[in-house]
Amino acid sequence: MAGKGRGRNGKTRRADKDKKDKYVRFTVDLWVTDLNPTEIGIYQRSRHMAKSRQFTKDMDIFASVETDEGRTGLLGFRKKLWKKNTGMEKRLVIKLFTAEMNWRATLDLMLARSLQLTHGAGGFPVTAFAANVSGHDQVIHIERSAYKWVGAPERFSFFILRDGRPRFYRLKRDWINIGDDYTLYDEHEHKVGKLEGKVLNIGGEWDVRVLREHADGPMIAVLQLFCGMLRFNDECRWHLEDLVDDLHAGKFVPKIEAQETDLYMNPRRMR
Repeated sequence: MAGKGRGRNGKTRRADKDKKDKYVRFTVDLWVTDLNPTEIGIYQRSRHMAKSRQFTKDMDIFASVETDEGRTGLLGFRKKLWKKNTGMEKRLVIKLFTAEMNWRATLDLMLARSLQLTHGAGGFPVTAFAANVSGHDQVIHIERSAYKWVGAPERFSFFILRDGRPRFYRLKRDWINIGDDYTLYDEHEHKVGKLEGKVLNIGGEWDVRVLREHADGPMIAVLQLFCGMLRFNDECRWHLEDLVDDLHAGKFVPKIEAQETDLYMNPRRMR
């Protein structure tokens, strides 16, 4: 007589295990150096650019997304924009690709919006990001909260439109943590996810879990982009502090880069 588990392959067992797990899980692994097998090779960059127009000449792959099934995604940022430019031309743009280098989502640091919020908060750095996710009509805005006591953990908030209804979320850094942990709360203040940082990983690593009922495509993309952003989190705040100081002192005339300007435009304007 055949055994109970006979004839079932590993994929079937894994699918059964996933059904029992109430969480969707993945890991974002931030690499230590720029030397990685995704970009090494004389023609590799050209192949990536041919694969997706979202892969620009200055794109630098810096992280991977891993699940039990292996690598499912890659994160890159526009290195020239962030490392070479200054003032309001210095912008953080992170892009999420599949393992096959197909574009999935983009996260933009919205400098004008961030400056507005930082100026309004009296110089306290309030970063604002816009996430554009493939197949999702909404531009998802993720913003750091300006309401923060000295020493208190930082918080970010965003909402996702599902079937015409906004669902509100916030990410709060844990009071006691060693590895830069964040907890995800829904609009009812229920804990629905967790980002656990790994201090022993030099580049940075986050193990992420989200309750399945909240883990749709846009949510997963936002959290993967957010983990990538955390590598640049301190630099973004310092950049804003410098910019708002120079703005108050009249040291530069604010100018918004064209791609950021497009994200502010009225969709009903005359074209």
